[in-house]
Amino acid sequence: MIGIIDYKAGNLLNVSHAVNRLGYEAVITDDTDLLSKAEALILPGVGAFGSCVENFRNSGLQPFVDKWINDGKYILGICVGMQMLFERSFEMGEYKGLGYFKGDVVRFEEPLKVPHMGWNTLNINRPDPLLDGVENGNYVYFVHSYHALADKNDVIAYTDYGTDVTAIIGRENIYATQFHPEKSSKTGELILKNYLTIATGGEK
Repeated sequence: MIGIIDYKAGNLLNVSHAVNRLGYEAVITDDTDLLSKAEALILPGVGAFGSCVENFRNSGLQPFVDKWINDGKYILGICVGMQMLFERSFEMGEYKGLGYFKGDVVRFEEPLKVPHMGWNTLNINRPDPLLDGVENGNYVYFVHSYHALADKNDVIAYTDYGTDVTAIIGRENIYATQFHPEKSSKTGELILKNYLTIATGGEK
């Protein structure tokens, strides 16, 4: 079972359907007892950082996720779910993130069009099993107005949107994508499949 964390912010059904298409059972829930039975977790996110991180904390999920990560179990953040893993965001104010990765989340500077929306290429920064079968220059789908200024050592891939934009980060058992793998056709499906294979040891 793959647990999709429900904190009332995120495109949960599309993520669930993508997991199901790959042959895994997906459960959308905020029940930590049920999530504890999962083989891997996914933290989606759509909307403003402040409300997303507030919903997450108010739901009481943070202690569970902290323990999950400290126990070496796998989690994948998507879009705002990725941004929440950083230390701070400056979206409509200043908000403290969950702090699993160093760095801030900032708005794209002018004259770049905001939001960054559409298909952009992945520029691979370093090899990782998450990218097995993915080639440099493959396209994925982005929708976001803010981006993470990450430690280069954590960055698996960038995209070019007037500047290097963190597209995929990863360290040990934590992965995250700024783009939406569930909306990114074959490349997104492959990245999601690789994550699930890594996280579950290939068992469905």
